[in-house]
Amino acid sequence: MKKHTAQNIARVILGTGLIVAGIGHLTFARKEFQAQVPNWVPLKKDDTVVASGVVEIAMGASLVLAPRKYRPAVGILAASLFVAVFPGNISQYLNKRNGFGLDTDEKRLMRLFFQPVLIYWALKSTQKEVMKL
Repeated sequence: MKKHTAQNIARVILGTGLIVAGIGHLTFARKEFQAQVPNWVPLKKDDTVVASGVVEIAMGASLVLAPRKYRPAVGILAASLFVAVFPGNISQYLNKRNGFGLDTDEKRLMRLFFQPVLIYWALKSTQKEVMKL
């Protein structure tokens, strides 16, 4: 498989995943996502979940639909989103909040190690060949 084809498949899968997660924020997984909102966030947990859901849908759609020339910028924005929500994953671990099947300290800790994978995925699936990651 050509590198460009694999890159496009990875980008579309990530974008689709973000769209599904964003829809989950607004509907079927709303309570689960509230478990990840740190107590220090100044908004109500539900408002935070709804706002982040809208952002995830927009980011996912951008990953899937952005013209080639904008993909590197969209990838950086997506990676930035994954960095921005990381404190929620840390909060879920530190406060021992269950959600999405993360019902043990071990599972919540393993989730923390997946965030850098998402950041790398966002960058690698959108960057031009000249950028070596």
